[in-house]
Amino acid sequence: MTVRLIAANKINLKLILVTGHTHEFHFYPSDSVSFITQHVYNNWPADWSENEKPPKNILRLIYQGRFLHGNVTLGGLRLLPGKLTAMHLVARENLPEPKSQNQMKKEKSNEGCCNLTCTVL
Repeated sequence: MTVRLIAANKINLKLILVTGHTHEFHFYPSDSVSFITQHVYNNWPADWSENEKPPKNILRLIYQGRFLHGNVTLGGLRLLPGKLTAMHLVARENLPEPKSQNQMKKEKSNEGCCNLTCTVL
């Protein structure tokens, strides 16, 4: 059994490719998604095929089913230093626009409900 030590002030980030290949990196909570994708691109793991390496400007991270925008930090996601966190690393040119809190509340309040009204004449 191999024991891995993680610095108490860093987040151990396990990145998963669509192919199933994984690799662990260590980042500070203040590191942004843009910094992380750039670092991964510049330090592409030897056990990941060069054929899988997309252009650096389209590398994207997915955490808990959501695409992360470049300015988001690991600390902003409330990830705990010293712990392992898994994210997917994918190639995608455009990100969906983030929804505002009001938009999400409005969509939730309309779930399971139609917006039709009936009028009896």
